[in-house]
Amino acid sequence: RGVVFVTGNAKKLEEVTQILGDSSPYTLVAKKIDLPEYQGEPDEISVQKCREAARQVQGPVIVEDTCLCFNALGGLPGPYIKWFLEKLKPEGLHKLLAGFEDKSAYALCTFAFSSGNPEEPVRLFKGQTHVVIVEPRGPRDFGWDPCFQPNGYNQTYAEMPKAVKNSISHRYRALSELSAFFLQSASPEPRPAPS
Repeated sequence: RGVVFVTGNAKKLEEVTQILGDSSPYTLVAKKIDLPEYQGEPDEISVQKCREAARQVQGPVIVEDTCLCFNALGGLPGPYIKWFLEKLKPEGLHKLLAGFEDKSAYALCTFAFSSGNPEEPVRLFKGQTHVVIVEPRGPRDFGWDPCFQPNGYNQTYAEMPKAVKNSISHRYRALSELSAFFLQSASPEPRPAPS
């Protein structure tokens, strides 16, 4: 069975496919859909985006939303990180915290899944990674990875081998939950034993 993964980001699709591996009973089909840029709390944004995507696709969909929350800034930029990163680049994200002693942050990844049936609830699967925002190091080919150093590691996401990053990332944690849900929902219902 196919499920549409709403993304126009080839790197994100590659990472999601690598993390899910062969464990998913669903085949991911990437599709770029122009969705409104909702505002609000992360869960609200994810649910609204997923409902709209399901309405457009007329079938099962997954949307992903990622927030980067600086503790010194009370959780900002949060769901608006896309625009901050676009304008400031990784160097600017690090400089945003220049006046603060606290360089800690966390990334929150939320995958929202809709079966395509508007009567059924949108399901949310979340993962978090706690980090320190550092001066950018490593290749600059994937978002904020160069300034994102997970707690307990001395490398940024950009410096890590993909296999290491993909085994500890916020995306990995959220996808683990999604994958478990897919496997559970794809397994046949247990039949009562004959009496």
